[in-house]
Amino acid sequence: MIHRRPGHLLVIGAQRSGSSYLSRALDAHPQITMARPPSPEPKVFCDDDLATRGVGWYHRTWFSHARDEQLLGDKSTSYLEDPKAPLRAAHMLGEAQVVAVLRDPVQRAVSNWRFSTAHGVETRPLEVALRADLEAEQPWDRTETSVSPFAYVRRGRYLPHLEPWTATFPDTTHVIFTEELLTDPAVLRGLFRDLGVDPDAAPAPPSDPVNTSEGDPPVLSDALVGTLQSYFEAGNTALAAHLGRTLPW
Repeated sequence: MIHRRPGHLLVIGAQRSGSSYLSRALDAHPQITMARPPSPEPKVFCDDDLATRGVGWYHRTWFSHARDEQLLGDKSTSYLEDPKAPLRAAHMLGEAQVVAVLRDPVQRAVSNWRFSTAHGVETRPLEVALRADLEAEQPWDRTETSVSPFAYVRRGRYLPHLEPWTATFPDTTHVIFTEELLTDPAVLRGLFRDLGVDPDAAPAPPSDPVNTSEGDPPVLSDALVGTLQSYFEAGNTALAAHLGRTLPW
């Protein structure tokens, strides 16, 4: 039972960038509790009907386990790609802390393909699937998934997805990078400070692997790597300018 009015925290993606790892680290902090069950993700703000049911319904449905935590967290990676999700969230929640965790888009694309393949929705070889996405948006069953399971490449152009969030929550949107999150403990501690919770109260971060898939990781041809790097170059430059910092890839 929630005894006092908590703040809200939204972990919005990107897919295959370590958001589940981050969610576990956040949930371990005594001043934060994440939505339960963690799977399937809530995705409340991807749906007009759900987003109008009110904050009381939201708390009862996803946070019945909460007690006196300072922040109630919702990790739903589809939020990043839904341009209407920020306004839906603002309408229901008012203020919210928003965290996006981003990853080298080439590595993210490969991980996304491995995930779709492991779940039986992708049967094409890696390079065929990635080149198809480069050429055109691939058809997908919108009754089965909230976002395309085949947007391997276009999903990595992060800035157009991120801008609606930074526009709606300009002072409380935080962007971190997978590469730094996993190698520098100061990143998670800094995030805790930015969220207004005590970094010293957090236990050690999770030690379990991030974005693992069975088998050896596939290797992209040099030609496709070059094509992808060219595809992402302008978007990466714009993202770095938007964030005012150098990207770690």
